Amino acid sequence: MNLTLRTTLGCTEAVIDSDGTLNRFYQIAGILIDELKIIFTEKEDDFDAINWNFLLGRHPLTLQYSIYNGISMFPTKTKDAHKRDNKAVVELASVLKLKMLNLSNPKS
Repeated sequence: MNLTLRTTLGCTEAVIDSDGTLNRFYQIAGILIDELKIIFTEKEDDFDAINWNFLLGRHPLTLQYSIYNGISMFPTKTKDAHKRDNKAVVELASVLKLKMLNLSNPKS
């Protein structure tokens, strides 16, 4: 799993898995719920994209699945995001990357 950061939305977007499947999206959401105690506050499920909003402390963030772009996370307010919201995205994405690697390579 490669982590890519980009700013095309006007904020920091962490592309968690550019080839991510819907199954992988639910796996990542499960990690957020079970291990990080995240509560999704709003869920929008469309034909080609899923956007689930949540709070990480005071930071409103969105976990997104897109059939075109994979799985990413970004501040919910995109262009109006604060610097600390962008920083929260980077930090959380790094934690998720480690947790996903641990799931892929369990210690014997």
